[in-house]
Amino acid sequence: MNAHRCPNDHLTYPGHARCPDCGEPQDDTVSLADRTAEIVTWTTSTATPPGVRQPNHLAIVEFDVDGQPVRALGQLTTDDVDIGDTVTPVHVDELRDPDAGIREPESQNWDGYRFEPA
Repeated sequence: MNAHRCPNDHLTYPGHARCPDCGEPQDDTVSLADRTAEIVTWTTSTATPPGVRQPNHLAIVEFDVDGQPVRALGQLTTDDVDIGDTVTPVHVDELRDPDAGIREPESQNWDGYRFEPA
């Protein structure tokens, strides 16, 4: 889980080939995996696509990277959270069931991060 930085110190998550703020290449990365973030908002989806857990708890979280905010959208491990709570990213092998979609399971990675209360 990496934020991406351009030479003008703009950070984004996810990264882009060109910085959305200034157009410079985003060649540097900052790991967010060992940091904490604050829940900005969250919701629960009960009508999910095939292979996605149901209910699916989602949050927008904000990391503080050297005084710069970086926001990320991701799944929560629980619905026992509130706005303003602190969470940490936890790696999971499958964010969704690889056999439930129309893509070949080997065609992409299924792992990623969820956020759990710190």
